[in-house]
Amino acid sequence: MRITSRKNNNQQRRDMRNMKIVTALLFAIMAFVSCTDSGRSLPSATGTIYEVLVVSNDAAAGSKAAEVMGADMPCLPQMEPYFNVTSVRREQFDDVLKPTRNILLVDVNAERYTQAKVVYRKDVYSHPQAMCVIQAPTAEDFDTLWTARSAAIRQWFVRQEISRQNQFNEHNVNLESREAVQRDFQADMLVPAEYIVIMDTTVGDLRMLWMCNDKGSLRRDLVLYSYPYLTEKMFSAEYQFAKRDSVMGMFVTGKLEGSYMGTEYKHFPPQYNGININGAYAGELRGLWKMYGGAAMGGPFVAISRLDVLQQRILTAEAFVFAPGQKKRNELRKAEAALYSLRLFEEVNSIQQVEASNL
Repeated sequence: MRITSRKNNNQQRRDMRNMKIVTALLFAIMAFVSCTDSGRSLPSATGTIYEVLVVSNDAAAGSKAAEVMGADMPCLPQMEPYFNVTSVRREQFDDVLKPTRNILLVDVNAERYTQAKVVYRKDVYSHPQAMCVIQAPTAEDFDTLWTARSAAIRQWFVRQEISRQNQFNEHNVNLESREAVQRDFQADMLVPAEYIVIMDTTVGDLRMLWMCNDKGSLRRDLVLYSYPYLTEKMFSAEYQFAKRDSVMGMFVTGKLEGSYMGTEYKHFPPQYNGININGAYAGELRGLWKMYGGAAMGGPFVAISRLDVLQQRILTAEAFVFAPGQKKRNELRKAEAALYSLRLFEEVNSIQQVEASNL
């Protein structure tokens, strides 16, 4: 009886072990199926941020597309392109290249198309992937469309990269810094995990929060400040730059007494653009900052100002980078992504993601 009992116990252990293996396999299969797109399993996208593959069956059209995508990005202290571009002919677009994260496909074909058209697609060959297909019957039709739409197409790819960064930030948030945003401004922002609060203050009717990430060989900063809204003239370029210089000059000072941060106007004129965020006007500042009256320090910045209708105030979120001797595009774009995750009080419960476009 004892021997029989041991055999039964051993058999039970084997059965339980086999059941665990089967269960694990079932969960693995379920996870695999859940990661498919229309029944297909998609590989991870290849390439690095702000890289784009231009594919074309027309050499001239492909060259024009690559030129715009690789044009110099404005308001950087050294020349860096919007995107690092790789160009290939259509017949070279094989299975190795198809998973590339950003693809601009130019298809000029009179037999297939009767009019020029732009088609935006996502996750065609990989995930996360952004793909824009330009269809045109002739090279002349492509030229007409590209002249009118090229800047918007390039900006669409920029927004895809910003969206990917914020998807990453959703799972890598600094809870203390995020709570400070919520407490101070009754708003919400996906503050990346490395950004810690270094200043939280109020001066008169100005509320200011400063967060910093100085890990590694460069420094990245996020600043939020709010002040009462009185007139629509406060969204003019002149007012916005003057306000930025006033606020940043007051709080961001250097080691030398009397030194302060300001905007570089002489050698690299800044830009002001009106953008649309969730159907409302917002002002976007881009330029270079520098320290006045102190050490030779500077770098790029981007600031977005929005009208908080419920609280009748302007809320500005700014990112600036200090990276001497290094390329700055990618780090500025990463920090900039947090600005587009900012949601005002009335938006927190009504939308999931801020949508922005040029006016």
